[in-house]
Amino acid sequence: MWECGACLSSAAEVSAIGGVDAQTSALGYFITPCVGILLSILCYLSLPHLEFARYYLAKKLSQAPAQELETKAELLQADEKNGIPISPQKAGPALDLDLEKEPESELELEEPQKPGKPSVFVVFRKIWLTALCLVLVFTVTLSVFPAITAMVTSSTSPGKWSQFFNPICCFLLFNIMDWLGRSLTSYFLWPDEDSRLLPLLVCLRFLFVPLFMLCHVPTRARLPTIFWQDAYFITFMLLFAVSNGYLVSLTMCLAPRQVLPHEREVAGALMTFFLALGLSCGASLSFLFKALL
Repeated sequence: MWECGACLSSAAEVSAIGGVDAQTSALGYFITPCVGILLSILCYLSLPHLEFARYYLAKKLSQAPAQELETKAELLQADEKNGIPISPQKAGPALDLDLEKEPESELELEEPQKPGKPSVFVVFRKIWLTALCLVLVFTVTLSVFPAITAMVTSSTSPGKWSQFFNPICCFLLFNIMDWLGRSLTSYFLWPDEDSRLLPLLVCLRFLFVPLFMLCHVPTRARLPTIFWQDAYFITFMLLFAVSNGYLVSLTMCLAPRQVLPHEREVAGALMTFFLALGLSCGASLSFLFKALL
């Protein structure tokens, strides 16, 4: 999603500099992300054919955790009891690991029981708070971006900065900081899944709604303008975009950790549904907030 947003922001900058008409700009907006997605697909398909990538993929598989090797040993023993021959190459280091743990005894492993089909209701009871946080994050974001933020203009005199203020400080800045927020979850996950601080941080983002609505929007009829300076809008956008990217990525990472391994697929499907629900709620509220200006 961020790649598409960044491509759209880049296309907006190029069209603004070139001074092209609206029809050509709209065509460029949609062609640019399509080209970017196509290039990403081609790179993904060509990656397994590169010797460099194959080396590190094989290296990653050879350094599998001991828990995965033990699971592989259990599955191989189950196949052997069922009469399926196992070659030494297929067994690999998994059987060696099990032999080292029990050198003087025979491998007597019971056939692993397959877990039952996960219940959607049971999974929802485990992740409902995280899913609600995801809905609220997207609700706040879509309620003001871009319906309200795109209407904010620079308070300076007309010129180059006024012309590029909204494309740069609204769209381009949002996509860059949103990507930065999503990248932070690669280094740490705070707060964790057991903390009650996550709902508090999500609810605090509702403050961005009145903050953006009180920025410099010339076409308003009801609310006053309090934050005239451009620095206010830029500061709000920085915090708004970083918190959006971080909290969205955090909730998507925490949900699978709150369920059992065989329930993670259902948890992922539920989180996808609540993501779409948050987008719909935010888009619906944007009409109301825009009418309140």
